[in-house]
Amino acid sequence: MRNLSAAVLVAGATMIAGQAVAADLPYYPPVIEIPDVDYGYSGSFYLRGSAGLNLMWAHRVNHPTATPSTYSITEFGYGYSIGAGAGFETGTGLRFDATYDYLSNNGMTAAIDDGAGPLVEGNHSLSLRSSVLLANAYYDFSFNDSGYGAAGGAFGYVGAGAGVAFNNATVTDPNGATSHSENTSLAAAGMVGVGYDFGQVVADVGYRALYINRIQNTTAAYPFSVDDNWVHEVRGTVRYRFN
Repeated sequence: MRNLSAAVLVAGATMIAGQAVAADLPYYPPVIEIPDVDYGYSGSFYLRGSAGLNLMWAHRVNHPTATPSTYSITEFGYGYSIGAGAGFETGTGLRFDATYDYLSNNGMTAAIDDGAGPLVEGNHSLSLRSSVLLANAYYDFSFNDSGYGAAGGAFGYVGAGAGVAFNNATVTDPNGATSHSENTSLAAAGMVGVGYDFGQVVADVGYRALYINRIQNTTAAYPFSVDDNWVHEVRGTVRYRFN
């Protein structure tokens, strides 16, 4: 009995002493580390590659030495384009790049009917090979609540570009005779599309309206020009970011 009482007294004294010592110690709350929020890639340089299919159309072809001097385009041309470029995105939704595209289009046709004139009557078709250099600006907007820019996930974009087209054209008349020409022209573009931001890789598909101001041959026996050419393209693009 004496031993049990002594043990109880020792235990009580120990608890009281422990509380007194604990009261004198400073209190440090536990540190909880919260990971940084990933707002996606920003301030990134990137490389890009594109490929697409196209249709080309213009209203008329001009033959200044023939009578009449203008003839209507009757059929679309069709073809493809491939391209590459490099650019920078600011992280605010804005991005800029420079692109080079090789464009191929065949079959845009004009119906020539000038009576007893110098031109061969019938359908004359155009084959075009162009190297197109553009400086472009875009705005990406998110489809979720992540704010401006793509910032991961699905997004849409609009854009515009301006530059130059180096054209190599071949015209084939109804008899199979051909004439070749080269010229340099103003070019411009408007773009709209949707895509998905995977992080370091971004993929999109979109529409581009490419404007080529003039395709012409001034040295042929019967010179011609085709003004205000519109190339309507559906393109897929992949971008690779460097951080």
